Amino acid sequence: MFHRPGAYRAAVLAGLALLGSLSPPAFAVDEIGEIDDTPFIDDSPRERNVEYPDWFKISFLDLRDDLADARAEGKGLIVYFGQKHCAYCEALMKVNFGLEDITRYTRDHFDVVGIDIWGSREVVTLDGQTVQERDLAVREKTNFTPSMIFYDSQGHEAFRMTGYYPPYKFRALLEYVVEDFHNHEPFRDYLARADPPPRFDEAAMNGEDYFRRPPYALDRTRFPASQPLAVFFEQGSCHACDILHTGPLREPETRTLLQGFETVQLDMWSDTPVLTPDGQRLKAREWARKLDIHFAPTIVFFDEHGKEIIRIDAVTRLYRLQGVLEYVALKGYLEAPTYQRWRQMQRLPEVPPPPDI
Repeated sequence: MFHRPGAYRAAVLAGLALLGSLSPPAFAVDEIGEIDDTPFIDDSPRERNVEYPDWFKISFLDLRDDLADARAEGKGLIVYFGQKHCAYCEALMKVNFGLEDITRYTRDHFDVVGIDIWGSREVVTLDGQTVQERDLAVREKTNFTPSMIFYDSQGHEAFRMTGYYPPYKFRALLEYVVEDFHNHEPFRDYLARADPPPRFDEAAMNGEDYFRRPPYALDRTRFPASQPLAVFFEQGSCHACDILHTGPLREPETRTLLQGFETVQLDMWSDTPVLTPDGQRLKAREWARKLDIHFAPTIVFFDEHGKEIIRIDAVTRLYRLQGVLEYVALKGYLEAPTYQRWRQMQRLPEVPPPPDI
């Protein structure tokens, strides 16, 4: 896609390889803290003033023109979907784009166009359709903010980021797209090469008393289940997994919500046999690869018939996790086209309510 020096790639690979052994600098970012490059985010409902950086492209929202401008400078295009009061958008702007190397690399290789998922401005898409911002967010199934769609200079979608990625993973994603790895291997394989997963016994993972014990016979094709299924793909030596288990999963309300689910924990790199919800006999690592699981922890939710409903594959804290559990348990996916639209319909305060739509 692009032809650029590999110095940034070397820095990314080194950063991933050393992530577990080095203590990165703390970020002085208001109420967002940081350990091992994974920010602690307070995602409780409250007022925030999340604004785009001044280097985001000033766009008339004709994405065809935006792509042409980017191509003329040898760049790709990022379409960013956010909302004003989003804690995770705040983390992207203040933590990730607060780091000079990430900002410089992003600006060198991409133009970024911002879309408000509740906005009413008209957007001309790359395929020539004219839609309002909020309708484009639904069309692109923007369940979580921030979301970013990365396009190469030819307008081909290279990657779709759903939710907030911490700096080390965001750096890797930028390099993955810029250096054309996306045309040759899945992101999970790129990350695994840079930072090989540890080999360990499943006992090394954070266990919970509500996780189902093996054998994992999860087939729902012959007979529908009585509960939705939540599959936790994790790994050992996983700081983000530790935060999930010691934080959101310890809350009484979360545990109460999970009583309405069948829950399974899998090591995403293991040979554990699984009969998947769609009736396939696979090892856990094969199933994770087929699902393109590239972040630990990832939680994938399936309905009673084994169809995937939604997944959480980015940094997630208490209010978002509980919101998704409610969305699945109450079958919100049957009422609204996206999680965000359902939250707005229910006036459930992940963020202060947007304008009526």
